[in-house]
Amino acid sequence: MTPGLYLTHKPVGATSFATVRAFQEEAQATRPGRRTALCHGGTLDPFAEGLLLMLVGPATHLFEHLHAAPKVYEARVEWGTETDTGDLHGRPVHQGDPTALTPGRLDEALRPFLGWTEQVPPATSAKKLGGEPAYRKAHRGEAVILPPSRVYLHTARWLAHDLPGASTLELTCRGGYYVRSLARDLGRALGCGAHLSALKRTAIGPWKDPGPGGARIERHGRDLLPWTSSRALTDQDVGALRQGQSIAATPLQPPDWRLPPGYPEPPGPVRGFHQGKLTFLLTLRDGALWPETELRGGV
Repeated sequence: MTPGLYLTHKPVGATSFATVRAFQEEAQATRPGRRTALCHGGTLDPFAEGLLLMLVGPATHLFEHLHAAPKVYEARVEWGTETDTGDLHGRPVHQGDPTALTPGRLDEALRPFLGWTEQVPPATSAKKLGGEPAYRKAHRGEAVILPPSRVYLHTARWLAHDLPGASTLELTCRGGYYVRSLARDLGRALGCGAHLSALKRTAIGPWKDPGPGGARIERHGRDLLPWTSSRALTDQDVGALRQGQSIAATPLQPPDWRLPPGYPEPPGPVRGFHQGKLTFLLTLRDGALWPETELRGGV
């Protein structure tokens, strides 16, 4: 298993950690007795499916920089019932009458949620509360009150309606956004209650879901963090960076992939490429590039 970023499809019912465990077992089989660093690039709930990124070897250093990338979802919103988890497996906590819903009302209801807003995560989220994931406390029956988080919803549009029962929504958001919370809050705004019955992550940045049964796809080199600028590194540059020294900021190359128009520019690093591999994540400071992280061996 070579270092890099892997695009995989997580099916409904499986946990994200199950994919991590499968990668661990494969790594141990191919490199007995040697530990391979790996992690996933953002959790999908068990009831959800779609694109799950796996980071292997030095690529694990990219994890924190994936958060700000645009993520695209398709969600089925069920009207009439709010659940304590925000999804179809939760316990009903409110029921209302959705018969007055119309496509026009639903378009109008989406507008206040666009852009930067404050959102309360679900009680069964992985958000930490007192150093412990909230979902563990919730599953023990403890009261969970999470503070709101600042989140970003770039676009949202209804793909189809089967009113008054359900509607299908497509949205693009920044990392940290809870689609379950959006369904809950839409139901409250409309007075009828709502929850998710299905959720699919179709893309993260330029990377698409390979789909059920699709072969996993590897990404290396310039395909990594392509929304950030880059600089080619000489042997001398690499030597200086390894000594903790800065190098000239020029010549910088523009991103290899453009963000959606109007999407907030992520505060990502500058990618440093040496001999075709991503070897350094660099920080632009005082007109020079400084070493942030070395990806030993390159990716």
